[in-house]
Amino acid sequence: MAMGKGEKPRHLGRGLESLLGPISIVSEEEAEALAHGVNYSKYHSDKELHASLAELELSTITPNPYQARTVWHEKDLVELADSIRANGVIQPILVRPFQGGYQLIAGERRYRAAQMAGLSTIPALVRSVTDEELFEWSLVENIHRRDLNAIERAKAYQRYLNAFSLTQSEAAERLGEDRSVIANYLRLLDLPDEIRQMLGEGSLSMGHARAILGLPTDELRRKLANRALAGRLSVREVERLVRKYQAQEGATSATPGGKPAHIADLEDRLRRQLGTRVAIQTRKNGQRGKIVIEFDSLDDFDRITDSLGLACAEDV
Repeated sequence: MAMGKGEKPRHLGRGLESLLGPISIVSEEEAEALAHGVNYSKYHSDKELHASLAELELSTITPNPYQARTVWHEKDLVELADSIRANGVIQPILVRPFQGGYQLIAGERRYRAAQMAGLSTIPALVRSVTDEELFEWSLVENIHRRDLNAIERAKAYQRYLNAFSLTQSEAAERLGEDRSVIANYLRLLDLPDEIRQMLGEGSLSMGHARAILGLPTDELRRKLANRALAGRLSVREVERLVRKYQAQEGATSATPGGKPAHIADLEDRLRRQLGTRVAIQTRKNGQRGKIVIEFDSLDDFDRITDSLGLACAEDV
């Protein structure tokens, strides 16, 4: 699945068209005719799309192995199942032929809810796609869902990068995202398992997690996460506690070497802005020195360089 060197990343803006076929525009007159029961096939120019719509036995459909969602809220599925019982499945699922039956490309919530509602069949669009296309479109479809939790989305980004050997910049271009968005989600995977579970369950928000990442060790991160959960602290309150710790750390590290107050203050400001450990080391005359910015991973390096407006890690 890796891309060849020098090959430009493909854009996915026309992806739905490649799966569903050319998109035809229905005029107001045609829409009015539809509302009065006029046969839509008279106006639909996409014969392939029309022919690919089928009513399939649920028992012949297998789930998508690349499904990014791991948490399925029972209440939401029950509500959707109730709606399906009352109104049917309004929007077809998307499948491909697979081992004598079919495999889901998109629409697993509808598929699960239809099973829950006791349906034996479901409307589906059948498209022929390769394994690579299935993987890519499953990830893209899920990444752009608004109801994925932060950890599911972060893992989807990670799998997407790994599957196609993409840099963060290339993935951002193909997905129509800002690279900093992808970098921020990937940083969540550096958190301890306990905090990632809190994020997945919705006990902590992504805002909480991003603030907690400003702490240097997993032990400190766990303590603050548990304190935030027990005390129902807001994101702003967690950010304030992180800044307080960073300021104390800066003051402590400045004391032994007699670091000037203005240098210690600048270190603290850089720590807060970059969300990582920063040390400013000056020589005796104070006219020369160096700034040391620490990073914990290549993803963290990407995030920091992005904050500084520099090239990403792959280009350095």
